[in-house]
Amino acid sequence: MPAAPPARLPVSTYRLQINPLFPLDEAAELVPYLEQLGITECYSSPVWRARPGSLHGYDICDHSEVNPEIGGEQAFQKFSRALRNQGLGLILDFVPNHMSVDANANRWWRSVLENGPSSPYAKVFDIDWDPVKTELKGRVLLPILGDQYGVTLENGNLRLALCGGEFRLRYFDIDLPLNPRHVRLILEHSLDSLVAALGADDPHLTEFRSILFHFNNLPPYTETSPELIELRTREKEVAKQRLARVLEESPVIRAHVEENILLFNGIPGNSASFDLLHQLLELQVYRLSYWRTAMHEINYRRFFDINELAGIRMEEPEVFRQAHVRIAEWIRSGAITGLRLDHVDGLFDPTQYLADLAGLSDPQAPIYTVVEKILSDGEPLPLEWNVHGSTGYSFLNDLNGIYVDTRNGNAFRKLYQRFTRRRQFFPDVVYNSKELIVSTSMASELNVLAHELNRISESDRRYRDFTLDSLQDALREIVACFPAYRTYFRVDGYSAFDQRTVDGAVLEALLRNPATEPSIFQFIRQMLLPQPSPEEFGETFERKVRFAMKFQQYTGPVQAKGVEDTAFYRYSPLLSLNEVGGDPSRFGRSVQEFHRGNQERLESWPLSMIATSTHDSKRGEDARARINVLSEIPDEWHSIVSRLARATSAARTKVRGEPAPDRADEYLFYQALAGAWPPGLDGPPNRTFVDRIRNYMQKALKEAKVHTSWVNPSDAYDAAASKFVESALVGPSSRSFLAIFLPFQQKIARLGMINSISQLVLKICSPGVPDFYRGSELWDLSLVDPDNRGPVDFHKRAQWLHPMEPFLDVNSTVAARVGFLTCLLSCWEDGRIKLFCTAAGLRLRRRMADVFLQGRYLPLQPEGEKAHHLVAFARQAGGRRVVVLAPRLVAGLCGSRTHLPTGAESWKDTLVRLPEAWGASTLCNIFTGERLSGTSLPAAEALRHAPWAIFTGEENAESRP
Repeated sequence: MPAAPPARLPVSTYRLQINPLFPLDEAAELVPYLEQLGITECYSSPVWRARPGSLHGYDICDHSEVNPEIGGEQAFQKFSRALRNQGLGLILDFVPNHMSVDANANRWWRSVLENGPSSPYAKVFDIDWDPVKTELKGRVLLPILGDQYGVTLENGNLRLALCGGEFRLRYFDIDLPLNPRHVRLILEHSLDSLVAALGADDPHLTEFRSILFHFNNLPPYTETSPELIELRTREKEVAKQRLARVLEESPVIRAHVEENILLFNGIPGNSASFDLLHQLLELQVYRLSYWRTAMHEINYRRFFDINELAGIRMEEPEVFRQAHVRIAEWIRSGAITGLRLDHVDGLFDPTQYLADLAGLSDPQAPIYTVVEKILSDGEPLPLEWNVHGSTGYSFLNDLNGIYVDTRNGNAFRKLYQRFTRRRQFFPDVVYNSKELIVSTSMASELNVLAHELNRISESDRRYRDFTLDSLQDALREIVACFPAYRTYFRVDGYSAFDQRTVDGAVLEALLRNPATEPSIFQFIRQMLLPQPSPEEFGETFERKVRFAMKFQQYTGPVQAKGVEDTAFYRYSPLLSLNEVGGDPSRFGRSVQEFHRGNQERLESWPLSMIATSTHDSKRGEDARARINVLSEIPDEWHSIVSRLARATSAARTKVRGEPAPDRADEYLFYQALAGAWPPGLDGPPNRTFVDRIRNYMQKALKEAKVHTSWVNPSDAYDAAASKFVESALVGPSSRSFLAIFLPFQQKIARLGMINSISQLVLKICSPGVPDFYRGSELWDLSLVDPDNRGPVDFHKRAQWLHPMEPFLDVNSTVAARVGFLTCLLSCWEDGRIKLFCTAAGLRLRRRMADVFLQGRYLPLQPEGEKAHHLVAFARQAGGRRVVVLAPRLVAGLCGSRTHLPTGAESWKDTLVRLPEAWGASTLCNIFTGERLSGTSLPAAEALRHAPWAIFTGEENAESRP
């Protein structure tokens, strides 16, 4: 069941990206601003020692140390104290699924590369030591080379080096250890010459020979008994120390070793000169390979398809303990008050992990914990998870959907098909994209699963006729048809959702493969949800359980790479729907669905985060709000797109006989531009913006994997796309392009601004804990990362917030507040209107935390001619009340007029009846201070000065904002 209420109840969170460019000391200086804004919890990206230069912190190298590049332990404690002194909590982002495989920075990984299964840390990483390829038995495939192994070797790019008494292999800036048992190949080469030079009785030579014996008699790296692991760990270090001493004391022996190193390093152009080094490398724990061709044989589980991040086995108790030492200390000391857990779907057993994590804090007053979990349509967050909720993508998509005009879905799909000449429906795009991922970048993991499945089938006479190839093909089809990120089968059973998901995937795979023998799919279905039978031995069932749970670790990354990072860039009738956890084939959502989602969250996960922008979202919340406007004006958008295409006709280039970029990529470009265009800019953009759009398009095209990709880039297509962007924005086509685009964009931007503040007030007042991504209190028009991880001007935000204080004061006059609000609306482009509404809303949440965290949620049904343009609900706890009014589908509300949708001219007879139990109420608008009394709120009065409002009131009392 969900975790007990946390020791500290979060009311709102603010995400910071801590990195060397924004270290902990700067974050500490920001705390007074966050408190003034109304935030109650600071939510930080990972702070542990990461790969050198990391700008995100997800490539952790050491869980026991705060990253010195962001300030180290002292700066972390200073940051934590600064938050406590201002009354704020600290939520840390933690990565339980994977670590960086930087061999220099990650001592655990380095130990594995030196000692293989005999490393004390061999069980940390999810490595298949007995893979399909026999040459990799007991070894790790390292896909780090920029060219084929033989080419790299004979170009002289792999070089031996000696550091003290330790030999290393250098590949540019990558430094790898060597198996100490086999460094004797270097040391004893031409040993007779050394003996002749020193004489057989030389004491240094005697020691040198003893060291050779020492190295040669270390336990092999394949040994896994604890005693031999301890012996190897100890004695290899003793041997290195002895070698360092003799090299320091004997110049002749040092010269001998250095000459051998030169000999082993070979001479470029002389192939035979690299034989010695190749022989040595063949004896290492790792096998070096070209990163582009190794994807079918990588034998360690990765984070998605990122070779530099290796999955760790958090299901091992000792791994869990070592990875959580500092977390446990910080929980006990009060340095942190919450945890955000990254990618829990990658864990072998998320339920057990979350139970283990809960054991680190007081079960009656645990630490606040949320998980990054992408929920598919109809998928619940597992109630057995010991957490307080998720990070808010379901809310993001529910909220975003109400700003999309559902009536125009067919019109947009037809427009997209006509313009792009692409006829596929989104489910088919997803299927094809996932098939591509399974067959390419994540093929190695499928190979491992298929071979394990084959072993299971061979052990049962009922299924032994299934061939390896047929099992692998069927498995690939089921994964490609999987409708969710993963299931959560455990040895103690599975849920109705798990069964529905597996059955749905198997049925879809059968339908897509009518020529395949159906019994093979039924066999796999049994293996994905295995049940013990009386005739089955325990070991056999355990093997099936492990296969099912390993399969579950695989479907999530395929879903993420296939849908979010491929299909979303191949299919974009309305780009704002292509969001993490979203479904572009679902064209908008009803207000009733939005209310239902809020009610369900309040009932089941009242402390779940609710977000509109994150570090992983595909675009900033305000860019999304602009693009949503397009859904209301399909005919006008069609006309604009056609005119823009004609204006840029000369900007296209022929690549392999076809125009580049193609029409689908071009259509994506127009939408991205409408969302990201700088507010108020009525001429050509500056170089910074052009570079941002060009970089975004380069990423989008490579993620789509149609004409170019990260693995197999097309320089010609990439150059053509860059030329197109340049020409349209600042080049030969820009005059005609901007003459069409700018007037339309200005209209979209103004309407998008109304959408933006509307979604802001709904987020602030909805059930859950609203999360604010760093900098999004001003306009967030960013694109997908790395664009959304750039620097934020916090100084400007603090400067702008300070003079707002008199107008955020509940005692300021209505006239002053209305005048200030009107002024902000007249210059909305600078974003201060969003900052003002954010601060007013967050301060209200902080004052009335009981209403927003535990209060009832009461959907209100607007009445009148413009009722479908208005979203309304109430919150209530005891006698304290809040009423929210926010517009939607604002293009239809404003029509051809350019002024804001306020007053009677816009809202006519529209009204919102208050809950009957309230009777006649007096409510106060927190933005203007105006008071309204009665049993209903006429929209013409409630929205007289601004298109949105938050009202507060108390039973039988004059309300105060």
